[in-house]
Amino acid sequence: MDFNNLKLFRKENGFTQEQIAEKLGVSRQAVAKWERGESVPDIENVIALADLYEVTVDSLVRNMTALPDKRTEKKHMFGITRVNDKGQITLPKKCREVFGIKTGDAILILGDENKGIALVKISEIFDK
Repeated sequence: MDFNNLKLFRKENGFTQEQIAEKLGVSRQAVAKWERGESVPDIENVIALADLYEVTVDSLVRNMTALPDKRTEKKHMFGITRVNDKGQITLPKKCREVFGIKTGDAILILGDENKGIALVKISEIFDK
């Protein structure tokens, strides 16, 4: 198991190591060691972290930055973006390159309240 995204989730949720330690009843040093990969949290703390960050246990324990294998070679994690005050997001450059998205392309936005949001490039439909 590789917990290389613990720091990412903590920062994205605006917590300090001290706050996480207090919520879990562990030392700040324990949280720091988890984030550096020097130790790993026990299963109870993994579940507590997943609940705290509102993510799955799987997303905590998988190495999201590892090179893709045959099962995941077409799956990507492009990074994190923020929604601005107009409700807009900026797609990371690598995402635009992989999917051939350019200025003026039409994007269909789909949503499932249980599974999340999906973006589908549909420019080809309008170009025909």
